[in-house]
Amino acid sequence: MANNREQNGLVSGFSKKSKQEKIEWISQTCFANPQQAKSVLKTYWHTDEKLQQLHDEFIENAVSNFYLPMAVAPNFVINEIPYVLPMVTEESSVVAASANAAKFWSTRGGFHAEIIGTEKTGQVHFLFSGHHQKLAKFFTAIKPKLLQETEGITKNMRKRRGGIVDIELVDSTKNMANYYQLHVRFETADAMGANFINSCLEQLAKTLQDQAASYVPFLEHENQIEVVMSILSNYVPGSRVKAWVSCPILDLGDDGHLLAQKFVQAVQIAHQNPYRAVTHNKGIMNGIDALAIATGNDFRAIEAGIHAYAAKDGQYRGLSKAWIKDETFWFELEVPLAVGTVGGLTKLHPMVKWSHELLQSPNAEGLMQIIAVSGLAQNFAALRSLVTTGIQKGHMKMHLLNILNQMGATEAEKQAMIEHFKTNVISFNAVEQALIAWRKI
Repeated sequence: MANNREQNGLVSGFSKKSKQEKIEWISQTCFANPQQAKSVLKTYWHTDEKLQQLHDEFIENAVSNFYLPMAVAPNFVINEIPYVLPMVTEESSVVAASANAAKFWSTRGGFHAEIIGTEKTGQVHFLFSGHHQKLAKFFTAIKPKLLQETEGITKNMRKRRGGIVDIELVDSTKNMANYYQLHVRFETADAMGANFINSCLEQLAKTLQDQAASYVPFLEHENQIEVVMSILSNYVPGSRVKAWVSCPILDLGDDGHLLAQKFVQAVQIAHQNPYRAVTHNKGIMNGIDALAIATGNDFRAIEAGIHAYAAKDGQYRGLSKAWIKDETFWFELEVPLAVGTVGGLTKLHPMVKWSHELLQSPNAEGLMQIIAVSGLAQNFAALRSLVTTGIQKGHMKMHLLNILNQMGATEAEKQAMIEHFKTNVISFNAVEQALIAWRKI
């Protein structure tokens, strides 16, 4: 039976196989050329066996490494301190845009950032079919017990100025029958805190059920509180950071007034039009994600929380703001961020450790500010291109090398094509035709 399953592309006990056995099965089952498939995987193994084992143990069923380019963007000045930002991304123009924006603002006062809050949230979702007033009295009576029962988990976090900030009972029965939440607010110091928060929530759920079972005022059916799940939320509006730049309009250049006006209009369009807002915010995330990955933070959680924040008033909107006041141009970004500088990969992955040191080993609040600035810089660079030369001129220039590599161009051919397309419009077909013509010379 097992052999038949494997012949059909299904497998039992895959996680128990050795790495070599996994690779052998995948290569033989899923590829027309098994040897080539195995060769590709092994090409990306690290030559240091201990380091490769470290990578393998980050996740289950690891068979190789997937490399993304790691770059740096210099000349960032944030709150008067110079920084070089590590960025991990595959998109051609992202790092160039960051570096250009950083250099532009480095002579115009630099970037500024401040923390608005650092609270994270988690919830115990449960069902209760009895009277709300009884549940509210029960919650008030057991709240000290809820906190007491988590002290073993929160002890070390409290030493670092973290822990549970408060617990609230939330009635959501208007949205779903019998549905309530324990809404819990946390401070997690320099850790992102996911494991800590989830451990606390699971203990709170257990205590909630245990206390309900012996609560005398409850009727028999009421003491059966049914916990559905206990989980942190990646929506963290209580943990927000603001970044901004400003300068006299004349400092924007010869066409400073026109640029400032178009900038404000472009931002207003993103605020009103969801189709534009999604792409506007994607540009912001180019900068945020690249830095989050480089520093070992969960960019998927960051993405989810920020996009939810963009729709907080019922319509998805652009996240940045721009305005003109007293002949001064202002550009600002405010986003929710939950990041960590301890725990997770920060002390395990060599490149993550390198990135933190490059950033002068910031604490979590410092990293929040740097990441927000990275998003603002990307947004500034994209909007400046959009309202002046257009986005494709710079993007396609960076994309030219990717096209040439796909076509197997030599170094001499690359240099010739770069020179040719300084004055010609870049497209895949145009590059292909130009390369064919040059090869005939």
